[in-house]
Amino acid sequence: MNRVQLAERIASCSVLHGSFTLRSGRTSSWYIDKYRFTTLPDVLEGLAKLATQALPEGTDRVAGAELGGVPLAASVAIAANKPCLFVRNQKKDYGTAQRFEGALEDGDGIVLLEDIATSGGQAIEAAKDLEAAGATVLGILVMVDRLQGAREAVEAAGFRFDALFDVRDLGIDPDQD
Repeated sequence: MNRVQLAERIASCSVLHGSFTLRSGRTSSWYIDKYRFTTLPDVLEGLAKLATQALPEGTDRVAGAELGGVPLAASVAIAANKPCLFVRNQKKDYGTAQRFEGALEDGDGIVLLEDIATSGGQAIEAAKDLEAAGATVLGILVMVDRLQGAREAVEAAGFRFDALFDVRDLGIDPDQD
């Protein structure tokens, strides 16, 4: 599946219209249901191929934030033959009591994968936590950018921002809200 076909596939299975409250607190007349595309093998395979091509030099492993980033990190890790890391929303209080699942070595070059970016807040928080744990965050790679400030916020926080798609690729006018 080529890039245009992949965008059409994501749009057809995951773009919803109605009234939605986003994680950022904003309301929107359209919503991209990440679970409707991150649970489909053909879409994950296509995203993994594109994401692998977008990984910068020096990437030692990929990371994905709980919950939507986990299938992305796993599929990109397989396609790129790189280990992955899962970032919990908060440190667990049992077992190993870790915020990150998987091995993390000091200085590892990490690319953080994000499903949908609106404000960039969750990605920035996860990237800062990875750096505090000793990783070098090479960038944040988003599957779909809603074009509502994430790029600006991520770059203002000092991180590289790349997106495989933005909402225009899915047939959405970002100014319609």
